[in-house]
Amino acid sequence: MPETSPVTGLLLTGGGARAAYQVGVLEAIAEIRRAAGIAVTGTGNPFQVITGTSAGAINAAALACGCDDFDHVVGHIADVWSRFRAEQVYRADSLSVIGSGTRWRMLLGFGRFAANWMRIKPKSLLDNSPLAELLQRMVLLDRLPQLMQKGHLQALAVTASSYSSGEHVTFFEAAVPMEPWVRSQRLSVRDRITHAHLLASSAIPFVFPATALPMQGHTEYFGDGSMRQSAPIAAAIHLGAQRIVVIGAGRMHEPRDATAPNTHSGYPTMAQIAGHALSSIFLDALAVDIERLRRINHTLGLIPEEARAQSTLRPLDLLVISPSERLDVIAARHVDALPGAVRHLLGGSKVAADVKGGALASYLLFESSYTRDLIALGRADTMKQRDEVLRFFGWNAA
Repeated sequence: MPETSPVTGLLLTGGGARAAYQVGVLEAIAEIRRAAGIAVTGTGNPFQVITGTSAGAINAAALACGCDDFDHVVGHIADVWSRFRAEQVYRADSLSVIGSGTRWRMLLGFGRFAANWMRIKPKSLLDNSPLAELLQRMVLLDRLPQLMQKGHLQALAVTASSYSSGEHVTFFEAAVPMEPWVRSQRLSVRDRITHAHLLASSAIPFVFPATALPMQGHTEYFGDGSMRQSAPIAAAIHLGAQRIVVIGAGRMHEPRDATAPNTHSGYPTMAQIAGHALSSIFLDALAVDIERLRRINHTLGLIPEEARAQSTLRPLDLLVISPSERLDVIAARHVDALPGAVRHLLGGSKVAADVKGGALASYLLFESSYTRDLIALGRADTMKQRDEVLRFFGWNAA
């Protein structure tokens, strides 16, 4: 990539198993790049700044650690996601799931007093210790400093939310000195990214346990970075990105007159409530941030160029790629692929029969039948935006 090209950032958002969609988008971008005849020279990586949240943080770190061979690392990540089994992410055997589920039901059913009396202290609904083992094989973080030193990458950032302080924290590594930033209820920390940071960023609230991380001389407990994330795109901007590819894990906007299939007027199930809460955490902030940036771009476009040149404000070019279909609807078709104990915990056949309940399943369906559908959708959606991709990167169509 020519040195005069603007610094390109990549934002991979959260969403549990929904992050498989991102893999299809990356595959399509790599394919469009090859078809345009862009030679793999220099860094060979179209993204100098890579940021991620939740499961997107895992994809971001894996991509960063193989950024010296973009096509190869994308293929590696796609291979992992296309072969996924839930057992690679959380313990799905009956004893583990039923045991944790029973503790939660007892805690909710008998109240805090009984729970304390019986010494029931459940940390999470599911045990994600298998994910820690997968990360050791999938994300080779020891390569990162050398890749940055050689100029393959400018910065990597992952975000997590502190249960201890209530602050939203972006941890980052960078090739050159960069000043950390502090904003209202969010801050950044320059640190060596570890697998613990990835576990913390992807710890879906209630579902997976919090992760302890060192924080400025003490220890804090962190959960999913999508919580309290008011400005998802900000980290890439702070790290020097001048244009950003944003890959979502859910539709940015639902048609106002759309009626979801299998909508029920009765009292919502626990799966419905949990799915709605997770969708609010993972999807809403990104849509608002994109809308805000586009509004700022429009406002800047109204300012005369001479006046704009005297300020530090610049328009930010965004390429947003997000699912064209409802992922909860797709998930509802694959609920039977969930481990039996997890399916029972979520309400059994009721989840499969209810698309709104399928929203919760869509975050936990680390099963190949579902992830392959999302990868295929990501590829298809990106290919529909092929002309936009070519324009954004400045690649000429072959």
